[in-house]
Amino acid sequence: MPAPHDQSAGGLPIRGAVLREIGAARPYASSRPIRIEELELDAPREHELRIRLEAASICHSDLSVVNGSRARPVPMLLGHEAAGIVEAIGSDVDDVSIGQRVIATFLPRCGECENCRTAGRLPCATGSRANGVGELMDGGRRLHGDAEDIAHHLGVSGFATHAVVDRRSVVPVDPDVPAEVAALMGCAVLTGGGALLNDGRITPETDVAIVGLGGVGMAGLLTAAAIGCRSIVAIDTKPEKLALALELGATAAVTPDQALETGARAGVVLEAVGHPSAFETAIGVVRAGGTVITVGLPAPQATARIEPLRVTAEALTIVGSYMGSAVPERDIPTFVNLWRQGNFPVERLVSARIGLDHINEAMDALAEADALRQVIEFA
Repeated sequence: MPAPHDQSAGGLPIRGAVLREIGAARPYASSRPIRIEELELDAPREHELRIRLEAASICHSDLSVVNGSRARPVPMLLGHEAAGIVEAIGSDVDDVSIGQRVIATFLPRCGECENCRTAGRLPCATGSRANGVGELMDGGRRLHGDAEDIAHHLGVSGFATHAVVDRRSVVPVDPDVPAEVAALMGCAVLTGGGALLNDGRITPETDVAIVGLGGVGMAGLLTAAAIGCRSIVAIDTKPEKLALALELGATAAVTPDQALETGARAGVVLEAVGHPSAFETAIGVVRAGGTVITVGLPAPQATARIEPLRVTAEALTIVGSYMGSAVPERDIPTFVNLWRQGNFPVERLVSARIGLDHINEAMDALAEADALRQVIEFA
C-alpha cells in the first residue's frame, strides 16, 4: 500500500540552475547564462509528486536550450534526465509511495490523445504542448523566484535539489538500481537504446552502425551489444570515444571519413548527433534495404543532402525517432533487466561527476563534445 499522503502546504525553499539568457557567448564558464538560485517550489497538486533529486545528468537537449537551437521560455530551470526519492504525493496518486526511487522522463504521456495510441511512435500531444510552454501537464508552473514564475524544462527541471513533476513523468524503480544509472535510463537509454529496439527492431542477426558517440549514441551501442548484434560499427571524430566504443562492444570503430572510404554498410544505422554531416554519414553507410534512424536534434534551419534516387532504388527507410519511440513504463523495465543481468553497463557512460555550481563549465564540455554524461550529485 502507498504511504500516507504528505499533507504539508506552502512552498519549499530549493536551490536550482536557472537559465537566464539564451544564446550567450561561449565559453559559458565566463558568460554564465545559468545561475544557481534560491527558489520556492509549490506543493504537488492532485496528480503530482515532489522528488528529492539524487542525480541528474547533462544532455545535449539541455545545451540546445542554452545555445538557442531549441526555443524555450526563460527563465527556465533546466534538467530533464534525473532520478530521485519521492517525498510527497498528490491526493489522486495511489500507485507510488513516499520513499520510493523514481526515474524522471522528459515526455509525459496523457494516454488519451491520438498520438498516445501509436504505442510510442508519436510523442504525446498534451505532453508536448506542456513542455513547449514550460508548464506541467495540469497547467501552470510550480517554481517561483523573487517576483516571477520559473518555467519547467520538459516537465522535470532536474538541475535542482527538489522537483515537482506530474505522475506521468516518472517511472518507479527498485532501490537496487543506483541513482546515476536510473537517471541515464530516463533519456540517453530510452532515446538511443529505444530507437534501436522500437524502430530498428534489432536482433542478433542485425548489422548496426552508430554515428555519434555521445551519451545517446553510446547507450545505443550498449543496447546493440546486449542484444548480441552481428556487427556494431562505431563512428565518431574523437579518438577517445572510438577507443571506449571498442571496450563497450563495438566490432569496429572508425571516423566518418574512414567509414565512407571503406564502404562500410549496415542494415540499421543510428544517427545520434543532430548535425547535417552526421545525418549524411548515416545515409552513406546504410546498405540497400536498410534503415536510418535519426534521433539527433539539429538546429531548426539545418539542411542535409540526400540522393532521392538512392532512397527509391535501394528501398531505404529513414525514420525520425523522438525519445526512441518509447513508452517509458513499458521500456525502462527492459533496460533495467539488461542492467541487472550484467549485459548493460550504463554506469560506464558517466564521464564526470560534478556539483551543481559547475553547471556552466559542464555545458562547455558538452559543447566541445568532450563528455558523455556528466552527472550532478546532490548532497
